[in-house]
Amino acid sequence: MWDDDKRFERIYRQGSMNIMEIWVDTTTGVQYLFHSAGYSGGLTVLLDADGKPVIDTRYAH
Repeated sequence: MWDDDKRFERIYRQGSMNIMEIWVDTTTGVQYLFHSAGYSGGLTVLLDADGKPVIDTRYAH
């Protein structure tokens, strides 16, 4: 039922208690910032200076 292809890939990580990660959508190339601290966390689209989503061209089709 599940496909082995991963839609999202983590491309950056820092921290151990307060974690910051950057994830990329392998279909669109859009990058996301994930932050977690303890039992809480959040995810948001990374934006460039013009307010547009950051695209990783290695993944965009």
